[in-house]
Amino acid sequence: MTNTKYEFTGQTKQWLGHTLHQIRALCSFGIVAKGEIGGWIEGEANLQVFGNAWVSGNAWVSGNAQVSGDADLFSVGPLGSRSAFLTVHADAQIGVRFTTGCFSGTEFGFKSAVQETHGDNEYARQYRAAIDLALLTVRPKETVSAKEVTLA
Repeated sequence: MTNTKYEFTGQTKQWLGHTLHQIRALCSFGIVAKGEIGGWIEGEANLQVFGNAWVSGNAWVSGNAQVSGDADLFSVGPLGSRSAFLTVHADAQIGVRFTTGCFSGTEFGFKSAVQETHGDNEYARQYRAAIDLALLTVRPKETVSAKEVTLA
């Protein structure tokens, strides 16, 4: 499928053994202006943006990601001991997915990792506040029961 929202700029860089290509907006959408230089993707198959979807800030979208419609996506940072960004989005498999650093998983899994790593220090409090705000913003997919999503 040819994407009508962006094109490759011709700029490339190496990252973890992958060649990434920078993109430029072909039209204005959301908060993106036509001609604006965007992020880096490995290839068109890795990222396809449809409808009114937008990804902004220092968000990372990877793998065979597809962002579409009015996607539920929340990103905040820098926070935590590594000054990383936390990205939270609706996920058809687990309801709401939390991703930061090398963690990607459920609310319960993320809360457990934060507790194990930070106990009740300042970083833990930052993450807990971000979790609360994210859960007010991102709605789980209807295919997952509430019991599976809120295990904490």
